[in-house]
Amino acid sequence: MRATTIHAPFDMRVEEVPDPVIKDSTDVVLRVLRACICGSDLWAYRGESARQPGQRIGHEFLGVVEEAGADVTGFAPGDLVVAPFVWSDGSCAYCAEGLQTSCPQGGFWGSAGSDGGQGEAVRVPFADGTLVRLPAEAASDDRLLTALLALSDVLGTGHHAALGAGVKPGSTVAVVGDGAVGLCGVLAAKRLGAERIIALGRHTARTDIARTFGATDVVAERGEAAEAAVRELTGGQGAHGVIEAVGTEQSMRTAVAIARDGGSVGYVGVPHGSGTGLDLSVMFDRNIALRGGVAPVRAYIPELLPDVLDGTIDPSPVFDLTVGLDGVPGGYKAMDERTALKVLVKP
Repeated sequence: MRATTIHAPFDMRVEEVPDPVIKDSTDVVLRVLRACICGSDLWAYRGESARQPGQRIGHEFLGVVEEAGADVTGFAPGDLVVAPFVWSDGSCAYCAEGLQTSCPQGGFWGSAGSDGGQGEAVRVPFADGTLVRLPAEAASDDRLLTALLALSDVLGTGHHAALGAGVKPGSTVAVVGDGAVGLCGVLAAKRLGAERIIALGRHTARTDIARTFGATDVVAERGEAAEAAVRELTGGQGAHGVIEAVGTEQSMRTAVAIARDGGSVGYVGVPHGSGTGLDLSVMFDRNIALRGGVAPVRAYIPELLPDVLDGTIDPSPVFDLTVGLDGVPGGYKAMDERTALKVLVKP
C-alpha cells in the first residue's frame, strides 16, 4: 500500500509501505476514506520536531473497517468509523476519567513504529476503546464525511479549548489564532453559548470563516496593538474566556493580556519557540486561570457527533484544499506557505 513518509525537513514522500495486518486480537485494519494535514504536522515538516527518516505521518482520519481481531466486539468489517488522534485502551483509570490522551497503553498515530493516517490503510490498536462508529449512510455524503473528519482532532481540540476557557452562555470570548483549531474554537464557543466572540487573525479568508462560525468581531492587529483593540471592544476589561490556539510565546502573552480579571485561558496550541510567555505574578494578581493541553477528543466525540450529523455545527469549511495521496507533499507546501488553511486528503 501507499503512505506518506517524512525523510528530512521539507522532504515528504508517498511511498510503498507494508500493508497493515492484525498483530493483536484487539486490532482492526481500517481502509482510509478521508485524512488531512494538521498544523502541528508542519513542525515536523519544518524540522522543528524530530522525526526518523521514513517515519509515517498523519493523525486525523476516518474510514471503513476491513478486518477485525478475534477479541474486537464493537466493530465488524464494513463499519464506517472515525479515529481520534490518539489510540487508547478504553479500560484504564485515565480512559474512565475521559483523559484518553494519558492512557498508559495509548499512543499517537505517526509516532515511531506506528502507522500514520495519511495513507491508504491503518492498523488500529485497541479498536474498541479508540474508534467511534459513524452512520453508514454518511459515506455517500461528501460534505458530511468531511465535517465528520474534523471530529478526529480539530473540532474536539477547539471544544477542549473552549471548556478550558470557561465558556458559558452570555460570556465574551476571544480566540487567538486563525488556523483550523482556532476557527473550531470559535465554533465551539458559539455552541456553548458565548454572546460575543472576538477572533484575532490577519487573513481575511480565515476571518470570514470565523464570522460564519459565530465571531462577532475581528481584530487584525498583533501584540500590544491587539491587546489594546480587545480592551477597547470590551470596555477596558478584556474577555471572560480566551482560547489560545497557536502555541508561541507571543500568542500566550497576548492571551493572558486580553483576559478579564477572574477570567480563564484555554490553551491548546502545541508549544513551540522559546519560553511560555507566562508571568505567574500577573496571573496571580489578576486571578487568571490556565487550563488546557492535549485534547482528549475521544471523550468529546459522542457529545459532538450528533450536532455534526444534524448540521447544528459544520466544521467542513476549514478544509479549503483537497488533494489525492500523491498531492500530499504539495499540500504540506501549501499549508507551510499559508496558501491553504487545512488540506483534505482523499486516498
